[in-house]
Amino acid sequence: MTEKKSFPILGMHCASCARLIERSLQKTSGVISASVNYASEQASVDVDSKVSDEDLKKAVENVGYKAILVDQSAEGKGQRTIEEILRASNDVKEEEKKKQLKNLKNKVVVSSILSVIILSGSFPEWFTFVPSVFANPWYLFFLSTIVQFWAGREFYLATWSGLRNRTASMDTLIAIGTSAAYFFSALGVLFPGFFESLGIPMVMYFDTAAVIVTLILLGRYLEARAKLHTSDAIKKLLQLQAKTARVLRSNKVTNNQLTEDSIMKGKYVETDIPIDQVKVGDYIRVRPGEKVPVDGVIVEGVSSLDESMVTGESIPVDKTIKDTVIGATLNKLGSFIFKATKVGSDTMLANIVRMVAEAQSSRAPIQRLADVISSYFVPVVLMLAVATFIVWYDFGTFSQAFTNMIAVLIIACPCALGLATPTAIMVGTGKGAERGILIKDAETLEIANKISVAIFDKTGTLTEGKPKVTNVVEVRSGMFQPEADRPLGEDAGKVLQIAASLEQGSEHALGEAILEEAKGKEFALSAVEGFKAHPGLGIEGKIDGEMYYLGNRVLMKFAGINIEEEENPVQKLENEGKTVVYLSSEEDISGLIAIADTLKPTARALVDKLKRQGIEVWLITGDNERTAQAIARQTGIENIMAGVLPEEKALKVKELKSKIQNPPAGRADPKSRVVAFIGDGINDAPALASSDVGIAMGTGADVAMESAGITLLNKDLMSVDAAISLSKRTFSVIKQNLIWAFGYNIILIPVAMGVLYPFFGLLLNPALAAFAMAASSISVVSNSLRLKRINV
Repeated sequence: MTEKKSFPILGMHCASCARLIERSLQKTSGVISASVNYASEQASVDVDSKVSDEDLKKAVENVGYKAILVDQSAEGKGQRTIEEILRASNDVKEEEKKKQLKNLKNKVVVSSILSVIILSGSFPEWFTFVPSVFANPWYLFFLSTIVQFWAGREFYLATWSGLRNRTASMDTLIAIGTSAAYFFSALGVLFPGFFESLGIPMVMYFDTAAVIVTLILLGRYLEARAKLHTSDAIKKLLQLQAKTARVLRSNKVTNNQLTEDSIMKGKYVETDIPIDQVKVGDYIRVRPGEKVPVDGVIVEGVSSLDESMVTGESIPVDKTIKDTVIGATLNKLGSFIFKATKVGSDTMLANIVRMVAEAQSSRAPIQRLADVISSYFVPVVLMLAVATFIVWYDFGTFSQAFTNMIAVLIIACPCALGLATPTAIMVGTGKGAERGILIKDAETLEIANKISVAIFDKTGTLTEGKPKVTNVVEVRSGMFQPEADRPLGEDAGKVLQIAASLEQGSEHALGEAILEEAKGKEFALSAVEGFKAHPGLGIEGKIDGEMYYLGNRVLMKFAGINIEEEENPVQKLENEGKTVVYLSSEEDISGLIAIADTLKPTARALVDKLKRQGIEVWLITGDNERTAQAIARQTGIENIMAGVLPEEKALKVKELKSKIQNPPAGRADPKSRVVAFIGDGINDAPALASSDVGIAMGTGADVAMESAGITLLNKDLMSVDAAISLSKRTFSVIKQNLIWAFGYNIILIPVAMGVLYPFFGLLLNPALAAFAMAASSISVVSNSLRLKRINV
């Protein structure tokens, strides 16, 4: 049996650190796979049941880093929920990060003060106001030693850890560069005349070593501060959940669960309990201004709920009996009682937190290039540094050779390269969660910006998924009622009243629509005798001694009723995409009821927007061609697949992935075709999984959400475009980051080697190299944080 574990790791300074930890974890017995994300400082491992947390901790500690694994069991509480584990590990991580930041800040402050003193003492001719004691070589040696080995201690620890594991990281370059400057100067102080005896001029580089260490520490401090904000989404989500629930019990002594009947009779007491003690089946009261503790279904009362914190919808949603409520949403108005259906790790909030955490820790395909380059980067830089020293020693002075070698070691920081992709992914997925767009992993986010074909399921996706009566026709008098919300004539009203009376014993969706319409008109329903259901056809029954049939064409033919005279009005309604239900007595047709699944308000706008982006839009449905054509006309969709059985949807998706029909301009290459499927039902799950990007409407089935790469938690279809837009914006930022990171190294390493000297007489000071290195990482993180301000 395997399980997935995710936990924070502290102490990483670059992408090389992440790869080192990955290798150590993968070597651990029982670990199937391991992935470490440098930006999120998170490890994700697949392990078998024999692997303990201690084994994982030891594997991380062996290479010089710290893993935070929180005990996943809670005494007296059974297994902890995902939220509790994440909250606990985040609390520990936050505490550790605060300690690290405080320690780093202290080192930056102290080393900055000492570096200023060392720099001013190293150049007394520039700083004539500085006391002469500051220029004493022994004094400079003493102060520089504090900076080198106290402030820069982590560089040496990480380098030693890397050497033990036969690898090198950015810390290796920093340690070698600053140590060269420090020990060269220290030898000159401890053994005066040593270098002169070798024909090498004695120059002290204490200032170079101290300033480099200080600037790199300053850069890491600022980078760590900036990275704190990339994980804001998880923190906000964890803060959403209510801490307690007002549960209804039979009495205070037994604390038993209630039945719905007891609720209706008011036989209960209310008691506040911690959220982790709520069980499925508990009845919970929520008062105005309170948060809904867990997911459930309302059994008493009506209210209006603000669901924006979970679904991204800004308008409060009206709720009544039988409506579902989501944990962590805010009750705005009335008081209501609901039955808990999902608690702990099964709630929607817990699933959102889990999906966002996993997405932020995942790797996008575009990141592989950066990872490959980073893996070869340090050895190549070491060789370039040696080559720089040799060339400059042959053609220039020892001082030039030495400082240029140090500049190359310091400037060649792969940190920006390692941060370019994951920081943008973290902020992008977090921004999506705020908008009610859940992205399963980084790969999905990357592919979504390349979508060239969008396939929409009809029912519940483009339409509301809840049929409504739109027309009632009383046949004998020739009355035609074109609008369902207009007052019904006496005869037409009788048609609806009889139909609703018959449907009292039915559970069909169309029957529910008829009952709902009659309820809205406040019709009194009649008693029905001899009720009988004909699956797939309709129903029959007697009202006041007269037999009635309610159903489709086939039922009418079965009952021997002539329907030819009504064919024209029936076809007119069906051409509008409506389903027509016949009502007849034993002799002839009494009336027609047209029922339609109404289109979502933003369906047409979404289709138009996708088409303007060059995306080919398709409609897929199990309905007949006539109904499909009607919906297509209303939405502006030109491509239709009608009469498709649920099990055939996945095959249709695969066909469209491999075949282009009417390709838009610029997308004629079949290999570039990326297909998205947008659906919501259980029967959509195979198609969602078969597509390149599966987008599930969160109002649908759980299995559809699990099969999809992107889940939209709100009902607004425009969120489909928002998800695509978010993907495009995120990958635009990633490309900017990568261009900057690659450009930084491609341009500045040659500058550090001295290519500008023959033309302009310019050499890069090692201290400026350290500043540029720190600035590159901070700029990449800051650029990624811009995604928090975009509107999608």
